Amino acid sequence: MESILRHRPEAVLEMFVYDKRMEKQDERLRDVLALAKQMGVGVQTVKREAMEKHAGAQNQGVAVRARPKMVGNNNDLQALLARQESANPLVLVLDGVTDPHNLGACLRTADAVGATAVVVPRRNACGLTPVACRTAVGAAETVPYFEVNNLAQTLSGLQKKGYWVVGTGLGAESQPLREFSLSGPTVVVMGAEGDGMRRLTTEQCDYLVEIPMRGYVESLNVSVATAVVLYHLRG
Repeated sequence: MESILRHRPEAVLEMFVYDKRMEKQDERLRDVLALAKQMGVGVQTVKREAMEKHAGAQNQGVAVRARPKMVGNNNDLQALLARQESANPLVLVLDGVTDPHNLGACLRTADAVGATAVVVPRRNACGLTPVACRTAVGAAETVPYFEVNNLAQTLSGLQKKGYWVVGTGLGAESQPLREFSLSGPTVVVMGAEGDGMRRLTTEQCDYLVEIPMRGYVESLNVSVATAVVLYHLRG
């Protein structure tokens, strides 16, 4: 909520506040209302039924109606990376993640570790849905997000620019994550829920790493695995 008001106030059409929460304003809500006023955003006080209509049954009593965020393409990604001044830029690639909750959680982690960008294929991905944006808790507004037509070609292009591509998955060439370290421009590729990375994506990777599993389960949820890998490399 606060993130979109700060980063894309021109996209916000109106704000809705549950009447019971408006009556008992806490400091956080007062700050958000002050920011909305500063940005010229109209605020409507609504009953519970209307609040649930706008934000679903699980909400915090505040919601906005906004224009969708414009999604960048491969050219936009290249332009961003050309402006990048960090010696260790980090790009997160999600190969076919279709669950919006997982996408949102991955965006949140990407923001937390200071990732340069998040890249997904244009097809076989869930996209920046309202659920993904809510789960991201503001990170959908702060992390540059790009959809590309050919993920393998994009990875190849990044390699030519000096990026190491690190994929995650089990295999004969996989290294235990705890024994793996890398510096410099890096791309981390996380595979889809259940199926992992596609063959062409796997073949494009310079390194493959795996998260050691000491219990009975064979794998982690992709958003949890993303957090483990990113924090190991950049945390």
